[in-house]
Amino acid sequence: MADVACLAPLIDPDRQRPAIAFYMHDLSGGGVERMRLALAAALMARGVDVTLVLHARRGALLASLPPGLRVVELGGARTALDLPALVRFLRRARPDLLVSSLGHNNVVALLARALAGGGTRLVICQHNALSREAAEMPGLGYRALPLLYRGLHLLADRVVAVSGGVAEDLARVAGIPRGRISVIHNPVIGPDFVRRAEGPPPHPWFTDGRGPVFVSAGRLVPQKDPETLLRAFALMAPRGEGARLMLLGEGPMRPALEGLARELGIAGRVCFAGFRPNPLPYIRHAAALVLASRYEGLGNVLIEALGCGTPVISTDCPFGPAEILQGGRFGDLVPVGDALGLAAAMADTPRRRFPAEALRQRAAAFSVDRAAEAHLALLAAFSVGARRGALPLDPAGAGRPQTPLRLADSLVTSGRLQNNRGLGPLAPAGSRGGAPHAAAPEHAA
Repeated sequence: MADVACLAPLIDPDRQRPAIAFYMHDLSGGGVERMRLALAAALMARGVDVTLVLHARRGALLASLPPGLRVVELGGARTALDLPALVRFLRRARPDLLVSSLGHNNVVALLARALAGGGTRLVICQHNALSREAAEMPGLGYRALPLLYRGLHLLADRVVAVSGGVAEDLARVAGIPRGRISVIHNPVIGPDFVRRAEGPPPHPWFTDGRGPVFVSAGRLVPQKDPETLLRAFALMAPRGEGARLMLLGEGPMRPALEGLARELGIAGRVCFAGFRPNPLPYIRHAAALVLASRYEGLGNVLIEALGCGTPVISTDCPFGPAEILQGGRFGDLVPVGDALGLAAAMADTPRRRFPAEALRQRAAAFSVDRAAEAHLALLAAFSVGARRGALPLDPAGAGRPQTPLRLADSLVTSGRLQNNRGLGPLAPAGSRGGAPHAAAPEHAA
């Protein structure tokens, strides 16, 4: 762990490499945390100096930190109290870009950037439906998020949403002009995806020949609506001889859900497998991946299932599943809270209707490479290097001083950022502050 007070010798203010800092709460085993680590590794491989800034250095994914990733713990007693330490970090480390994730961390980042001054650009990321979070999550802090975003969003250089639905919701609820919001899908399919999904069946149920095994993966919390999933399976069970259900994940609802399984008479056919750092082998061997959520931001686990060639059954919740599955082309969509609909979809042998190769091709649209390229484009759009003083000469410009934008672009095209996907020329940014930036790409589904 790096202490904020020690950052000056760790990050060279005269560095030539672009520097990005990612700020989030901790490394609990959620989708946001897993995707941030994948993105950090991809950017480091492209030559970017990456720092992970955490409220608290804890969580199930600590063991999955990419080698060489610098980690800074702010250590506030609560998220709001991260503010002084984050201001110190920005003043000492001076990263080119700070990328913040999740609501309360975003608010702290907005205030810290304003107080720190300097040239660090700020991107805040919304990973869930803000309207649903404000309505359903406990505590005044969540209910205040739309108002806080409305008042503070101009302190960010860009706002990123993980799906088109989240972007539209954010614009409507928080009053952020839609032109200031870019859509960058989560980085789900990485270079190690196939390796992580391979391996023998991880549970005897997958090989005993007794019947299909349906898998659900996610926190056991009201947002994921595991109660409706259990009721759906209980309705399907009499028609699905030998069928069983495996839930991967932990959460406060687990004791009540175990009681509900007993009440419904399906306890012997339901396995609460707990958190699994790598759920992919379970998903790959499943008859289908089932998501019963009330709302999502995107739905990373759906993409993971598609990448494994495993059929998907999902509620048509706001937002993400319909975008990923293209309205049902790549998986079954049923209304939110519809136990009968979920039961019918599980009983309808989805593997016969959705060819595995077509599902894998769809998943490729949500790759780590694409997300890394989008962040490289943000660096270029924000004219990385503008505050460095004397700019390096343009290697292709006959000794002319390199403009900040050409500096970032040439790092890509010369291979110093190792952008092996061929990002191509990068458009200049708009004005800083409240005006939209033109270069941050929208990765449409």
